[in-house]
Amino acid sequence: MNYAEIKNCDIANGPGVRVTLFVSGCTHHCKDCFNEMAWDFAYGEMFDQQVEERMIALLQPEYIAGLTLLGGEPLEYENWRGLLPFLRKVKTQYPVKNIWCYTGYRFEEDVLGKFCIQWEEMQEFLSYIDVLVDGEFILEQKDISLQFRGSRNQRIILVKESLASGQTVLWRA
Repeated sequence: MNYAEIKNCDIANGPGVRVTLFVSGCTHHCKDCFNEMAWDFAYGEMFDQQVEERMIALLQPEYIAGLTLLGGEPLEYENWRGLLPFLRKVKTQYPVKNIWCYTGYRFEEDVLGKFCIQWEEMQEFLSYIDVLVDGEFILEQKDISLQFRGSRNQRIILVKESLASGQTVLWRA
């Protein structure tokens, strides 16, 4: 798996100060995507053990609220499989820091209805995600007044609460 960028003090992609990882590779190709260069799975640098260790260190300060995964597309098969061992380490080392994940896939239809059925490990992946922002960016629904998302169709979902209740539970600021 490759990554396009790491930000160590991001305040735009989730609450508080966050470490963000922009993975490479996306098949959605949303019109007017803010990160089109990251569509290419070969773009950027290799996400290896050295990068993981650097990110673990970046998450250490108390003022860092958590980790955010963006893209590209974190839920592309190659990417979530590459991220899974890293998320295990993050949650072991920092169990109270939250993890947000942005995806163009839909929570009910794609993530639960397909990925969790096709790949058993997806359920473990989801167990580490606190908040999932779902849905492709749709230019015609772009709204810059929205918090932590780019278009009105996108939702901010509390993953653990949704899985426990069997219904999609939305995050409220």
